[in-house]
Amino acid sequence: MTSQKEPQEGLSAPAKVTGPSSWSRVSCPCCISSHIEPLVLIQLAENVQPITKQWIMSVISAPVKAGGAQLLVHPGEDMKGDMIVVAAPRCTLLRVTEDLGLCKTYQDGNMTAFSFEDRDNFCNIDDMQQFLTLAERQYIVKHELDSMRAREDQRIPGIPAPKGKLKARESIYSIHAYFGGTIAYYFSFLDYYTLSLFPPAILGLFITFFLPSANFSSGNKTESAPAPPKDDDDTPSVSSYMVQAVFSMLWSTVFMELWKRRSAALSYRWGTFNLAEQFQEPRPGFHGELGTNPVTGRLEPLFPEWKRRLRIGLVSVPVVGVFLGLVVMGMAGFYFFERLISNWHKASGSYFTAVLLYLPSIAHIVYTNVLGNIYRNMALKLTEAENHREESSFDYHHTTKVLVFTFFNNFAVLFHIAFFKEDMPLLRKRLSSLLIVTQVVNQFTEVVVPFLVDRFLTSADRNLKEDDPEVDHLQAQGSLPAFPGLFAEYIELLVQFGYLSLFSCVYPLTAPLLLLNNLTEIRTDAYKLCKLFNKPFSAPVANMGVWQTAFEVLSFISVMSNCWLLLLSPRVKDLTEDAGLSSSKVLVIAVIVEHALIMVKMILAFMIPDEPDWVRIKREQIEYHSMQALKKQRIMRSRVEDKVPLKA
Repeated sequence: MTSQKEPQEGLSAPAKVTGPSSWSRVSCPCCISSHIEPLVLIQLAENVQPITKQWIMSVISAPVKAGGAQLLVHPGEDMKGDMIVVAAPRCTLLRVTEDLGLCKTYQDGNMTAFSFEDRDNFCNIDDMQQFLTLAERQYIVKHELDSMRAREDQRIPGIPAPKGKLKARESIYSIHAYFGGTIAYYFSFLDYYTLSLFPPAILGLFITFFLPSANFSSGNKTESAPAPPKDDDDTPSVSSYMVQAVFSMLWSTVFMELWKRRSAALSYRWGTFNLAEQFQEPRPGFHGELGTNPVTGRLEPLFPEWKRRLRIGLVSVPVVGVFLGLVVMGMAGFYFFERLISNWHKASGSYFTAVLLYLPSIAHIVYTNVLGNIYRNMALKLTEAENHREESSFDYHHTTKVLVFTFFNNFAVLFHIAFFKEDMPLLRKRLSSLLIVTQVVNQFTEVVVPFLVDRFLTSADRNLKEDDPEVDHLQAQGSLPAFPGLFAEYIELLVQFGYLSLFSCVYPLTAPLLLLNNLTEIRTDAYKLCKLFNKPFSAPVANMGVWQTAFEVLSFISVMSNCWLLLLSPRVKDLTEDAGLSSSKVLVIAVIVEHALIMVKMILAFMIPDEPDWVRIKREQIEYHSMQALKKQRIMRSRVEDKVPLKA
């Protein structure tokens, strides 16, 4: 199933695809139009028979009550072709807009939850291309196709088991209008995150090149290399270590609070802050006994909530725990064999043992990669077995499983070096090597590889000309691979944010390196999305979902991480030794400081509202008008009932 790739002038004219008479008919008079906008291309198997294609078209155009989608269909070039072009009549677009809970501009200029009964009072209601964005119109078609349910056993004519294959075909507001909310939120967050990296990047450069305490090698004091006398110490009175740690804690808090305000403003402007997904049709993969939904009264599969919770508690959680244990075992094995081979090399000093020194690291990298691939497949299967009704709930639980594993896989070694081995120079070397290698690999895979793929392999329009038939362009776009989603991109940003907020006080150049990477990340992600993949369907969303929660959790953990890294800094160690404080007293002071900083973070988060005042006022106005409309509707219903004469 492919969404249209390029919104071209005059695309809504049916003559651009085939004759007007080839479109299926609609029964509603208000939906009859001489101009029909093709929105989605369904690519069937090459060997599909015309009778099978005709049956598929009849089901898609059938009314919802009969198990269809009530959409407009077109056979493409002819009935023998392997493509079906799908459009949406006006009433279907408006009805699903209300079901999705989208907010649109009312006649008074305010954003209001759309009501089909009150549709005439909304702006641009007679022009669907103005009333709904292209991404919204395309998602509505996909939503209706996914919501189709067979009301009874049916025999599919033609092939007994058809293999029809459905494939999916600069301002942030333009991105939202064309690609939809999911893509727009990602690019908005990436843009905001990149701009927010400038303050920590400037501070990191200043600390690295102007403050001598940025060299943390003094943290490893050994008997063979005594520390220089205090009189010769050129460390400034204010430790750069302390400045960077405190700044990272405050920056991560302010960053997330300001993003939540921006996210709230975008959700209002895009009309998605009042979504009602719990009342939508179940996702296609949801299964259960067919019955009547007690809330909506719709006929749909039903699955008890207690069974889902039982599967999560007794299956998913233990399996995830086992994989986390395997991560810890891999880390322990890495340190064990590293120590073993290191001692062997010291005893023998041969070239063979020198080469073997690299073996534990190589084995650990291979182990973590293989374990990560196995876990990702297992996480998907576990989430599918949990049988979530809504797509957002499925994504939330799947993403949460992967995030927990990703956190352990990327940060467990760093935490072990920092808080168990207490080796700050080693932590600094490990973090710097991770950042440099990661940036080099990312730049190659996200800049060089996409360019080579587009240049030599999968350019859909390379052999086409502007005057070629529109059908050829649609078929060329349909040959592109499906967009894999934003999962990997969000994971990359989350790991970046973890390095910066948790450990940047050890390596101040973390922010400058991330800033250089993200300046090209924005363009390369846009390049891949526009050139290398089919245009993805994008559901209306009110925020980043579980990803926003993940960033907030890392922001909270950064307070504790930076506090204890601050305690282990050479400057603080010198101060505690000079003051004659025992280790127990230092621990008590550290706990007090940690709780004080957490309190500062909570106060700072409370002082910055999650949404701007104008968004809060608009939201309260919508709630008030909704209550008034409901009250008015009840009064009118009661008056109608009073006028109906009672039968004796």
